Amino acid sequence: MTVADLLAVMNAEDQSVALAVRAALPAVAAAVEAVTASLRRGGRLVYLGAGTSGRIGLLDAVECPPTFGTAPEQVVGLLSGGPGAFVLAVEGAEDEPARAVADLDAIELDDRDTVVGLAASGRTPYVVGGLRHAAARGAATVSVACNADAAVSRCADIPIEVLTGPEVLTGSTRLKAGTAQKMVCNMLSTAAMVRLGKVYGNLMVDLRATNDKLVDRARRMVAEATGAAPDAVARALDAADGHAKTAIVMLLTGTDAEEAAHRIASAHGDTRTAADPNGGRVDSADHG
Repeated sequence: MTVADLLAVMNAEDQSVALAVRAALPAVAAAVEAVTASLRRGGRLVYLGAGTSGRIGLLDAVECPPTFGTAPEQVVGLLSGGPGAFVLAVEGAEDEPARAVADLDAIELDDRDTVVGLAASGRTPYVVGGLRHAAARGAATVSVACNADAAVSRCADIPIEVLTGPEVLTGSTRLKAGTAQKMVCNMLSTAAMVRLGKVYGNLMVDLRATNDKLVDRARRMVAEATGAAPDAVARALDAADGHAKTAIVMLLTGTDAEEAAHRIASAHGDTRTAADPNGGRVDSADHG
């Protein structure tokens, strides 16, 4: 094959991934509800996986704090072999179910949590062992596999099977299977945060403005959400210590930063409820 032909084949195969994920959306939706329920009751979203699958879960976990303002312990990524396995493979780690038990015990898993086991093959012993242990601890369990009738599916309350088919490079699940798992993780965390009211419309109002780019994004976000003039936006953000959500609630309700923060706390972080000038509540299905 020429390079052009090879890339065309890869691209054609990649186009099938989104359709495979679409077919699994009912199961993904059920998983989102489980994750949301866990986070509402003070539990956690815990990703569990080995190799590429584990790295994808860990990637999603570490991006939640800067994107949604979550505490680092709210979304956790457990990778077989430990964090160091992210950059250097730990051979054989995925074959040991006891590693998953130890990793889950180390974070003191309990019945408030939801564990999402990621295994492209659907049979990774580390993930199977982790899901079984999580179920024994009373946690909600979700599996994500790229094969039908996967072993991990039989260990989960909510099995998600995304049937991506053979890879261009046989057995290299970092390709279509990896893309599919990334798409599912994107959906689980993003949709759960929407349900929790950590966005306003399609704006990620709980982001942490830790650099110049994000400070500018926060300004544009507050302006878009409120229609306020640039000087009013700047004053609100300054009073809110740069927190876009607080500034939005201030401007939409005509309150100061202290009152806006109180409204947000009273609304359990739900932006739309806190920003309602009349103080009314909305149904949870309308969050975001």
